[in-house]
Amino acid sequence: MEQGRRLAVAAWVMGPLGLVLVIGSVLWLRTDYVLSSVSSESMRPTYDVGDRIVAERVGAGEVGRGDVVLYTAPERYQDAVVMQRVIGVGGDRVVCCEGMDTARDHLTVNGKPLREPYVKDGVGDGLHRPYDVTVPDGRLFLLGDHRQNSRDSREFAEDHGGTVPVGAVMGRVTDSYAMPMLLAAATLLGLLLALVGLVLGITARSIRRRPAAQVALWPQHF
Repeated sequence: MEQGRRLAVAAWVMGPLGLVLVIGSVLWLRTDYVLSSVSSESMRPTYDVGDRIVAERVGAGEVGRGDVVLYTAPERYQDAVVMQRVIGVGGDRVVCCEGMDTARDHLTVNGKPLREPYVKDGVGDGLHRPYDVTVPDGRLFLLGDHRQNSRDSREFAEDHGGTVPVGAVMGRVTDSYAMPMLLAAATLLGLLLALVGLVLGITARSIRRRPAAQVALWPQHF
């Protein structure tokens, strides 16, 4: 029966440990990250249709110019999750455009030309709709990287200059997959430990239920 006890102890250690790993990793992943995929061409060439992306959840004060974010705006896009780049934050003045030649047009933020090496074909405007927006506090001015094929803040000028509340942001897109992959690996390890613990527990129970071996008694001669 000693073997059964050892297996039972191992089962009670590995099983709960595995469950803790699974639950903790899944909760951490769901709480701190958003997993999604690109469904439009509005962020080309940075991200293309079908690209898998990871966004880390951040506080309102952590969102800055140049960040690519996921956000929701039901009044504009129904239930869709939108991915665009932050051009201006609260207090910024975003102006377009200085020169209407599509090969040269660019935005200015607070009076300074905005360098945008990420825009498709180097086109900073694309729609030829001049605008001058001072971003209200607590809101963001967002554009897609494919300026000729993006339905972004430029399309909703009547609604706070096209800006959206910082609170609408679900997460900031990151190119680092290290932590999500680590959490996924921890989840798999937890599942394995829980499964091994279950097998050990069943085995221990089976061993402890076996009837004691019958001992043959030899007749004694007097």
